Amino acid sequence: MPQRVLVRVHGFLVLLTERPVSLYAAAMLRIGYGLLYLVFLLREFPHRDEIWGPGSPWTPALARQMFDQSGWVSVLTLSDSRVYFEVCYAVALVTCALFLLGWRTRAMSVLFAVVVVSFHARAIFMADGGDNLMVLMAVYLVFTACGRRWSLDARRTRLRTSAGKTVGRLGGGLRHQFGDARIILTTVLHNCGMFVIAAQVCFLYGCAGLYKVQGAKWGDGTALHYILNIDLFRPWPELSQMIDGHHVLVAGVGYLTVLVQVAFPFVLFGRLKYPVLVLLLGMHVNIAVVMGLPIFSGAMIVADAVFLPDRFYRSLGRLRWCTPRPTGVTRAGASPGPESALVPTQPDRPTETDAVFHRAAVGNPPPGVG
Repeated sequence: MPQRVLVRVHGFLVLLTERPVSLYAAAMLRIGYGLLYLVFLLREFPHRDEIWGPGSPWTPALARQMFDQSGWVSVLTLSDSRVYFEVCYAVALVTCALFLLGWRTRAMSVLFAVVVVSFHARAIFMADGGDNLMVLMAVYLVFTACGRRWSLDARRTRLRTSAGKTVGRLGGGLRHQFGDARIILTTVLHNCGMFVIAAQVCFLYGCAGLYKVQGAKWGDGTALHYILNIDLFRPWPELSQMIDGHHVLVAGVGYLTVLVQVAFPFVLFGRLKYPVLVLLLGMHVNIAVVMGLPIFSGAMIVADAVFLPDRFYRSLGRLRWCTPRPTGVTRAGASPGPESALVPTQPDRPTETDAVFHRAAVGNPPPGVG
């Protein structure tokens, strides 16, 4: 028994240091949050001065005074100049777009985190759950290899490989050892980052469900009735009134919401997670439409994507190539090719130890499936 435990621990450490997990899920998080924040900044472009600029009722001086107490920081408060603010806003838009496309992702991920944190801290009283979650995810994504799939960086690597310009190993001796240490460190940071993201989502749903269990309104099934009658969350009053008229439906949806959120952390180790993810998708779509919270719902939907295995995203790519194409045109990216020196090659068929770490980190199905 001790020998078997040592073998499993050794296999876990090998996986943690040699194979980056869920690269497609990390790319989905990068694309999702980059697109969401870009849309958010474009939507608020006409109101940018009233929310974050020098003309905001929450002036830069008040923001700096609060930073002394809360510990938040923001590049927007470094100057009260309107020109400086407009430059920062333009840089934020470009950063979101480049992060979404995966151009120089390592550097862009840091800039994207700075942008999200700065805008959130500058007008913290105007934030909602979606902003809070995106702040956390933007920081976590800095440590992941989210640009290794579906990005301009990945495309550049493929082009260099096809042109025979692949960068070889570093030289021997101490330089070679530093290169190996850098690869191991990058892989460990990515795997730990993906695990933290998955754990964050689990805590979020679990705590939300447990808080609802403690509430009397959720216990008697009337919580959604009161939510549907709050003017602040009624962009479509007629729709809210129509839904509120079905009392049994409203009570049933309320109980189902609590059940799904409480059970979410416990169903990630089996196939039951897939129907639960579908239910959560429907819940967030309804929140976006009925309550008028599209950014919050979008942030939650993107976060849920971390629990889908890489084989799901690869199947989406294969569907693209099911359509007929001219003779002689080869399938781009059919051969994964050598990875960058920072991220080792990801095998097509994971081992049993790989699957154990997948289930622990991101809730992947049992061993034997990729």
